[in-house]
Amino acid sequence: MKEHPDLPQSLLVLGGTSGIALATARRLIARRTRTVWLAGRPSPSLEQAAQELRALGAEVRTVPFDALDPASHEAVLGKVFAEGAVDMVLLAFGVLGDQARDEREPLDAVRVVQTNFTGAVSAGLISARALQDQAHGSLVVLSSVAGERARRSDFIYGAGKAGLDVFTQGLGDALHGTGVHVMVVRPGFVRTGSTAAREPVPPATTPEAVATAIELGLRRRAETVWVPGGLRMMMTALRLLPRAAYRRLPL
Repeated sequence: MKEHPDLPQSLLVLGGTSGIALATARRLIARRTRTVWLAGRPSPSLEQAAQELRALGAEVRTVPFDALDPASHEAVLGKVFAEGAVDMVLLAFGVLGDQARDEREPLDAVRVVQTNFTGAVSAGLISARALQDQAHGSLVVLSSVAGERARRSDFIYGAGKAGLDVFTQGLGDALHGTGVHVMVVRPGFVRTGSTAAREPVPPATTPEAVATAIELGLRRRAETVWVPGGLRMMMTALRLLPRAAYRRLPL
């Protein structure tokens, strides 16, 4: 099998049961990746994901990781980087929440934002510093078009993603010239197990399509990836739409 030198040999996934992350891991293993760390809350699902990736020929280790426990991130991630160079960190954890419930229960809303934003700030900074110390590697962060403009149906989730997106862009600027590549991935609605009960918002996509876009972005050293690509123009138009007109859209 021909290897692709611009793709990672080693991969750390933060959010080890994410459908998008696992699709990406499978794609990268098929091309070059040989070592994978799956970080997430210990569960049968995490172990099953590890077994599936091992069957593809990779050495896979599971790492206990909780986005809501930032005090533990330094020690947990430090152990991974102490085992050897990590060529790519994929920050893929997050929760959708339940907009109607979260509006009624502010503590639930806070938990969504803490998971999607605060936990990512902690893990992202620690990972970025470790990549900078080794003078190479990519930090790929799964954002969302939900963070581009508030929607009535998911503005709490979107608020966390908006913060994550801005944070990642700024981190990329801070690391420019250090040898560390930072890439923001902005998918639209992705059909996964966690979104199965929701009505798809066109244009919907799949974990495999996002994984393909991530691979192409790594090859190009892109800073921003939209999935599907046409979303970039669509979201530009929506951002310019007057608020009164935007409110009338079925979003």
